[in-house]
Amino acid sequence: MTCWYEGPLAAFDTETTGVDVETDRIVSAAVVVQDAAGSRPRVTRWLVNPGVPVPAGATAVHGLTDEHLQRNGRWPSPVMDEIARVLGEQAAAGRPLVVMNAPFDLTLLDRELRRHRATNLDRWFEPAPLRVLDPRVLDKHLDRYRKGRRTLTDLCAHYDVALEGAHDAAADALAAMEVVRAVGRRFATRLERLSPAELHTLQSVWHAAQARGLQAWFARSGSPEAVDPAWPLRPELPAAA
Repeated sequence: MTCWYEGPLAAFDTETTGVDVETDRIVSAAVVVQDAAGSRPRVTRWLVNPGVPVPAGATAVHGLTDEHLQRNGRWPSPVMDEIARVLGEQAAAGRPLVVMNAPFDLTLLDRELRRHRATNLDRWFEPAPLRVLDPRVLDKHLDRYRKGRRTLTDLCAHYDVALEGAHDAAADALAAMEVVRAVGRRFATRLERLSPAELHTLQSVWHAAQARGLQAWFARSGSPEAVDPAWPLRPELPAAA
C-alpha cells in the first residue's frame, strides 16, 4: 500500500502585501496538484490587484509591483472565491493540502473571503474536512533539537529539495510539497502508520506546544511579541467595541 507521502497531494501558497494576516492582502496565489511522487504537477495560478498599495518591502521579496498588478491582476472578490473553491475540491477528492506555515496563508485567505465575499474559509470544507500537512510543524516536531532556522529555504536545503524561483507562489508550493514528501521518507517509521487525518489533528497539538515554547523564549528575551497557538487557521478577532 502506498504511503500518504508518496501518494496524491495538493499544495497552496500565497504572496502578499505584508505579514499581518488581519490587514494585509494576497497579490498572487497558486495551487499545485500531484497525483503521486514524481508525477507531473498541475499548477493553477492567480494574480490579484489587491486594491491597496504594495509596500516596497513586499515588492522586494516577490517582485510584484503596483503597476504590474494593476495592469495584469484581477479583482480580489472572484479570485478568493475561486481559490476557496479549488481548495474545497482538493479536500473532496481526498488530497491532503500542504501549506508551509499554514496559519499565515489560510488565515489570510479567510480574511480576504470575509472582506470581499462576506463568507469564511470553513464554509468550503463543510462537505469534506480539510487535512493540512505543514512542513514547518512536522519538521520542528520530528527533529526538534536541530539548531537553525526553519524557513522554506532552510528546509529545502536541509532535505535536499530544489527551490527554483523562491517567493513565487507556485515554486514555493511545489517545494513545500517536496519537503513534506522528504520528511515522510526520513521519518517513515514514525509517520507511515498515521493517516493524513490523524496527522492533521496531531499537528494542531504539536503547533500549540511549539507556540508555547516560542512564547516562553520571547518572555525570557523581554520581547512583547505574542505567539498564536491556533493551527491551521486562526480564529477571527472579536469586533472592536
